[in-house]
Amino acid sequence: MNVEPLAVNESQAAIMLGLSIKTLQAWRFQRKGPPYVKLESKSIRYCVDDLKSWIADQKISMN
Repeated sequence: MNVEPLAVNESQAAIMLGLSIKTLQAWRFQRKGPPYVKLESKSIRYCVDDLKSWIADQKISMN
């Protein structure tokens, strides 16, 4: 059985979005980009559903 994770770390999120880790870090500092979760240990996680929704919201329609 293959289970998709609920959340991924910033390296995995960067790969999923085709971005660099530095870009995600800069966006967090600038308060833009996809939503993220900061865990007690200061670990950053991105919910997979949030990444999918965020990327869908970036779509530009040519209609």
